[in-house]
Amino acid sequence: MIQKSDKILVIGSSGQIGTELVQNLREIYGISNVVASDVKVTEQAKEGPFEVIDVMNAQGLLEVVKRHNINQVYLLAALLSATAEKMPKFAWDLNMQGLFNVLDLAKEKIIQKVYWPSSIAVFGPNTPRENTPQFTIMEPSTVYGISKQAGERWCEYYFKKYGVDVRSLRYPGLIGWKSAPGGGTTDYAVHIFHEALKSGSYECFLSENTTLPMMYMPDAIKATIGIMESDYQKVKIRSSYNLSGFSFSPKEIALEIKKYIPNFSISYIPDSRQQIADSWPKSIDSSEAGIDWGWKPEYDLAAMTKDMIKNLKN
Repeated sequence: MIQKSDKILVIGSSGQIGTELVQNLREIYGISNVVASDVKVTEQAKEGPFEVIDVMNAQGLLEVVKRHNINQVYLLAALLSATAEKMPKFAWDLNMQGLFNVLDLAKEKIIQKVYWPSSIAVFGPNTPRENTPQFTIMEPSTVYGISKQAGERWCEYYFKKYGVDVRSLRYPGLIGWKSAPGGGTTDYAVHIFHEALKSGSYECFLSENTTLPMMYMPDAIKATIGIMESDYQKVKIRSSYNLSGFSFSPKEIALEIKKYIPNFSISYIPDSRQQIADSWPKSIDSSEAGIDWGWKPEYDLAAMTKDMIKNLKN
């Protein structure tokens, strides 16, 4: 195990990304150097340092940071796309105030480094949908996307104005087996595996040919830690980097699953999430991340499907 002196706080640690990120960071930095936190006590409290934090409470956040001598913060707390549409004002307040509270800690030199995730939700219906470039039209049509686009601008502003070392990735849809999905439009790609193994069928809330960019969680974790551990000079984009793994439709993932569960069947009843999905890219150009700090995904659809089914069966 590599032992490092950094003290890390992961806010929103019990979500889909945080669950696996905390495990990986503790393997690198040591259990005692990585503090998990969420708005309520979770199972992670049994595994290492844990704090209950409401990221909108700036004073409470400051007290935790000082108590643990934190110098790196991974801010994952947010309301995701489909959930945010049901509570737009709360989603905006949580997603934006939490970011300001953390950026201000870095501005005041209380912490040294910030990670904040963006999303393909920053793109909108007028964005080029094939191989979406790093710099392009952004007219997001969801509360989540609007908050992420605004967050990107603030991250870049804090970097240029105050020298804050903030780093960010625009995640595509994320697929993992270690935790439950958190209310996103791409979550069908996680649910489909659970239902395939449990009942042999799945009712999809997107139409069969809705192609979206996706990524397997091990690649997402690798990219997240990779950008944070990259040399300061190599991180040239301080809004957020495009990140991509592979793209597929519900029909295509169903065909992959049928290789392992031949009797699996899928039906399609699109709901309100279809409109969100239709405003997002089909594929992403992440070449800037590859050029600047060496990003390269390991998994494609076939490798991800095989690994998901193996692990969920176990």
